[in-house]
Amino acid sequence: MYSDIPSAQTLVLYFKSRGVKHIVISPGSRNAPLTISFTKNSFFSCYSIVDERCAAFFAMGMAQQLQEPVAVVCTSGSALLNYYPAVAEAFYSDIPLIVVSADRPSYRIDIGDGQTIRQENVLEKHIGYSANLKQDVSHAAETVTKWGKTLLTETQEEIQEYNERELVNALQIARWKSTPVHINIPFEEPLYGVVEKPILQISEKKTDVSLNPSQEDWAEYASIWKNSGRKMILVGVNQPNALDKAVLDVLANDGNTLVFTETTSNMHHPEFFPSIDSIIAPIEKSKNREALFQALQPEILITFGGLIVSKKIKAFLRKYQPKEHWHIDPKKAYDTFFCLSKHVKANPNDFFRAVMPSSTQKSAYKIKWQGVKQQYEARREAYLGQIPFSDFTVFDQVMRHIPKGYQVHLANSSTVRYAQLFPMDVSLKVFCNRGTSGIDGSTSTAVGASIHIEEPTLLLTGDLSFFYDSNGLWNAHIRPDFRIILINNSGGGIFRILPGKEDTDEFSTFFETHHNLTAGHLAQMYGFEYYKAENEEELSQGLAGFYATSLKPKILEINTPRLENNKILLGYFDFIS
Repeated sequence: MYSDIPSAQTLVLYFKSRGVKHIVISPGSRNAPLTISFTKNSFFSCYSIVDERCAAFFAMGMAQQLQEPVAVVCTSGSALLNYYPAVAEAFYSDIPLIVVSADRPSYRIDIGDGQTIRQENVLEKHIGYSANLKQDVSHAAETVTKWGKTLLTETQEEIQEYNERELVNALQIARWKSTPVHINIPFEEPLYGVVEKPILQISEKKTDVSLNPSQEDWAEYASIWKNSGRKMILVGVNQPNALDKAVLDVLANDGNTLVFTETTSNMHHPEFFPSIDSIIAPIEKSKNREALFQALQPEILITFGGLIVSKKIKAFLRKYQPKEHWHIDPKKAYDTFFCLSKHVKANPNDFFRAVMPSSTQKSAYKIKWQGVKQQYEARREAYLGQIPFSDFTVFDQVMRHIPKGYQVHLANSSTVRYAQLFPMDVSLKVFCNRGTSGIDGSTSTAVGASIHIEEPTLLLTGDLSFFYDSNGLWNAHIRPDFRIILINNSGGGIFRILPGKEDTDEFSTFFETHHNLTAGHLAQMYGFEYYKAENEEELSQGLAGFYATSLKPKILEINTPRLENNKILLGYFDFIS
């Protein structure tokens, strides 16, 4: 079945011809022509998510894993605005999310009709393209003539040509530039008419608008690299297996190079430097900090991947800037450290193959900081042996028990920062919404990301992120092997380690947002098995069978001491110093 409205039919036919087959739909009436057409066509896989904010993050998680465009479809009015947090995240994380909003006819905007807002271009600051389709004049022509203040004067042929051109542009930009796009499509009533076969034929011509990497002088880069004695590579968010093993080995064996990785980089090697803050924090606390920071300062900094979590490395590199900063990415380069000298528009694999010599002789630069790394790793183990049950000990135990091969989604704020401090098995695939770094949508993203992968999924989340996005569990698509570990410290614990902390009622209410919520009733409502731990022994018991095969997904809620966590975390940096 297809809608009998030409613009709806055109959109569905273009989605089909361009291979956009995953459609996340939120209920409504104005989007009925699209809902009918998608759900009545076996080419499409459709998912019903009531809450539009959750729906957009769910679709984004799916697109993140599939590495292809996924569409969200909503009705008119404020429904569209609820997509915005996920649109912004997709924009900064380079994820091809296609937003399709049904709209009222233009002559019904701002006259007092319900579920009507100014939808055209409403997302324009955070998308790659706005396609504002035109209303068909061949549909509901009598209504348009009778009620329209400004009659639609274009011919149906002109409208059809314009709409097809806009759809082609939007779909190509979403796919080839890995960015969100917005398609706004106005419908006049009646909305529910259908035909069994399309009444239109669309153009099958496709144009390649892929990125054209710049032609670089690799010899110049190679010469500068070879003649530099202190080099640093800093890796942000990356898809798993973004770099070939041979390239990883070359980077690891370069004797003058420190490779700093984050948990979200999905890059592992014994020669690399994870847990960046464990390197920087002791220097900050040292009486000899100026000399130590100068000893760490690189001559050349190379960055690639997405945004960096560590505030400490950002503060360090902004003050102790390298002579050269090259960012490698075919699409964009951020001047994060205010010293960007080159945007290398290339794939990192290609760049490192062309530029990096294979050198194994270690310089004093690398030897020194490897010693520091070994020291903090030993001190971390000693610290764990003497502190009480807390967020710090919980993250240590949780990280040790994640089965090999899992997909792990980290919520933002405290969760991703604690995760940075502990090693993770190299088989784990780690994701986090670091484009905007918001706490909204972590659960929904993880659920969407779990749909089309073979591996089971673990969401590791804090209490505010979990309760904020609890509607992310309100769908029928959660797999039995989906797991959630909820670390509940009764508020926004991260605010207790930030400047400005006060032990007052105002701080507790308006910053930390202290609460007494638990996940037990939510687990029951959404059909999860539920486990709870409040001490070391209960945590060991909870983790023992948590990943075992089950008929239902599971939540393990771990309650930690609200007033002690920040002291123990800050004490860690003192201890390793």
